Amino acid sequence: MNRTIRRVSVFVLLLVLALLVRATWVQFYEAKALADSSYNRRNAIQTYAHPLGNIIVAGNAITGSARTTGGDLAYKRTYKQGPLYAAVTGYASQAYAPTQLEGIYQDVLNGTDPRLKTVLDTVTGRQADPGNVLTTIDPAVQKAGFDALGDKKGAAVAIDPKTGRILGVVSTPSYDPTELTDANTAGPAWRRLNADPDKPLVNRALRQPLPPGSTFKLVVAAAALEDGLYKNVDQPTTSPNPYPLPGTTRVLANESASAPCENATIRTALRYSCNNVFGKMAVDLGQDKVRAMAEKFGFNDQKLDVPVRAYPSVYPTKMDPSQTALSGIGQFDVTATPLQMAMVSAAIADGGKLVSPHMVSQLTDSGGTVLQNYDDPDSKRIMSSGTAAQLRSAMQSVVTNGTGTSAQLPGVTVGGKTGTAQHGLNNDQSPYAWFTSFGTSDSTGKQVAVAVVVEQSDAARSEISGGGLAGPVAKAMMRAALKAS
Repeated sequence: MNRTIRRVSVFVLLLVLALLVRATWVQFYEAKALADSSYNRRNAIQTYAHPLGNIIVAGNAITGSARTTGGDLAYKRTYKQGPLYAAVTGYASQAYAPTQLEGIYQDVLNGTDPRLKTVLDTVTGRQADPGNVLTTIDPAVQKAGFDALGDKKGAAVAIDPKTGRILGVVSTPSYDPTELTDANTAGPAWRRLNADPDKPLVNRALRQPLPPGSTFKLVVAAAALEDGLYKNVDQPTTSPNPYPLPGTTRVLANESASAPCENATIRTALRYSCNNVFGKMAVDLGQDKVRAMAEKFGFNDQKLDVPVRAYPSVYPTKMDPSQTALSGIGQFDVTATPLQMAMVSAAIADGGKLVSPHMVSQLTDSGGTVLQNYDDPDSKRIMSSGTAAQLRSAMQSVVTNGTGTSAQLPGVTVGGKTGTAQHGLNNDQSPYAWFTSFGTSDSTGKQVAVAVVVEQSDAARSEISGGGLAGPVAKAMMRAALKAS
C-alpha cells in the first residue's frame, strides 16, 4: 500500500471515529436536553395526547380539558371562571410555556411525574394518569376581592395567620387563560395582552413590589418596641413636628397639619399616620435594626415560594440618615408586594409568629392518594407576644377611630394600617393606596389577614387614600373569610 492510500485510510478512520464519538455523546449526554427542548414537537404531542389533571379549589376543579378538532394535539386546557382565578392558575398553553401553578406542577398535571407511576405503568411503559393540585384558596374570599377591586388596577392577598394558608390571590385587571391555550388562536391574544399598558399578565399580588407607604410603619413600630426604644404604644415619643431631615434643609411633614403628631405615642402616630414620628424613629433605631426587623417579616427574601416564586420585597442598604427617615414611612427605595404586607399583618395577628404562606395544600394522584402534603408549614417567631399584642391594639385604634374606619365589620375585631405611597417623579402621578389588616371573629376566634394595593382608579387624586380605596376591598375579603354580616 502506498503512502497516499495509507493517509486516506487513516483520515477516513478518524472521520468514522469522530462520528461514533459524536453519536455516543448525543445519545448518552445530550438526549435529555434534546428531549426536554421546547422545539421538540413530541413533548407537546405527548402532553396534550390526554386530558390534563386539574387544579382544585374547595373540592371543585377550576380547570378542565377539551377535545380538539384537527392537528396533532388531541386536547387543550380549559378554565372555569378563568379571569377570577388567573392569578392562581396561570395558563397551560399549546404555544407558550406554562405559568404559575400550571408551570410549577406541569409534571403532576400531565402525568410525567415519577410519583404517579404504578408498577404496571413501569412494566408496560404506559404514561401514568395525571394528578391534581389542591389549593388553599377559598372561593368566597377570592370572589369578594375580585369583585371589590372591580375595574381598579390593583391586587389583594388574604392569609389565615394560624395556618399560613393563602385564601385569596387577586390581581386586576385580569385576563382569561383560555385565550392562550389553543396553538391555533393563542398568537393574537398573546400579542394583545403583552401590548396592553395595564399589564394584565403581571401577577400584581405576588410579583410587582411597590412602595408600601405608611403600611411600613408597622415594621418600624415593631422594631422600636422589640429594641426597647419605647416600652409600649402609649409612651410619648420624642418627635418634633415637622421633623427636619438630617443633613438637609427639608422637613418631613404630615398629610394633616392639624393632626396631633408632635411627640405622639405610637398608637396616636399609627392612628393619624404621623410621618414625623416614624421618620425620626427609623433614624433613632438606625437602618440596620429596621432592616433586621423587616427581614424577619420576609423583606429581602430572594426565595419566597408560595409555591409561585414571589418577587422580593426590599428594604435597602447604604442609606444616609435622611434616606433612612424616608424609609421609615415606606418611601425612598422600600418596596413590598401585597403578599408581603399581608405577612406583616398575619404575624401581628398570630401573636408574633409568622407561618410560611402557601396556596397549595396537597398534590394527589388521579385516585386521590396524596403524593405530597404542604399543610405542615414552617413557622418562626419574629417578635414577642407582648409586642404583637401592643401592635394589635394600636391597629384596632386605626380602624375604630382613625384612618381605617372603612374596614369596620360587625362582630369582628379589625385592626389595620392605611398607606398612601408617592408615585412618579416628584409625586406627579396618582399615589398608590394601601391597606393591611387583620380580622378576628368575636364569636369563633377565627382570623384572617388581608393586604390590598390599588395602583390606579377613576377617583380624583384628592380622594385617593388607603382607607378610601383599599380598605373596602380588605373589608369584603375579611367578611367572606369570617362569614361576617
